Amino acid sequence: MTVPPQSTPPREEEPRPPENRWRMLRRRFLTAFVIVLLIGVPAGYLVISAEQSRDSGRDKERESSSDGLRDSWPSQMKRRVFEVPIPTGAVDVAYYETSNWKSSRLYVQFTTTAGRLDEFLQKVGSSRSDLRDGEVGISDRDAGIAGWDFADGHDWTSTYVERTDPRPDQDITIDLTDPAAPRVYVVSTTAP
Repeated sequence: MTVPPQSTPPREEEPRPPENRWRMLRRRFLTAFVIVLLIGVPAGYLVISAEQSRDSGRDKERESSSDGLRDSWPSQMKRRVFEVPIPTGAVDVAYYETSNWKSSRLYVQFTTTAGRLDEFLQKVGSSRSDLRDGEVGISDRDAGIAGWDFADGHDWTSTYVERTDPRPDQDITIDLTDPAAPRVYVVSTTAP
């Protein structure tokens, strides 16, 4: 018969000395600080992000609900998407954007110099030789939406720039009554 090995009785743990007050307060402070970091920082970020998103939505809503042209430059992104390279130094710049399930349009007007008009036409893929003198190339419907009046008594000229999808097509009408300061009207249309 075998004798079972004797087990040693479990040692009683020595009682730990009580934690001093300073150490306990420090531990609680660090715990609270970590909780604030883990919960507070992300929550603060979410609040700030939501506020910025709401402000952005309000700006877009205000912009889309406005009737007619806004006296300011369209954003760089809009100019890129609709391929409207407004020349540096252009004045009296205004724009309006519409959008529906079929198409989006950017209406832009500006006044520039004769030299910068040539640069603009070249950048959109046209030139003065493509201009049709005596013609307004923007439809009455689009002119009505933008609030433009292409009345007689002006030296109108126009061109149409057609591009392959998804790039926008452009109707461009220019008032050359003052050849040194041509007034340009653009309707850039793209399908979503």
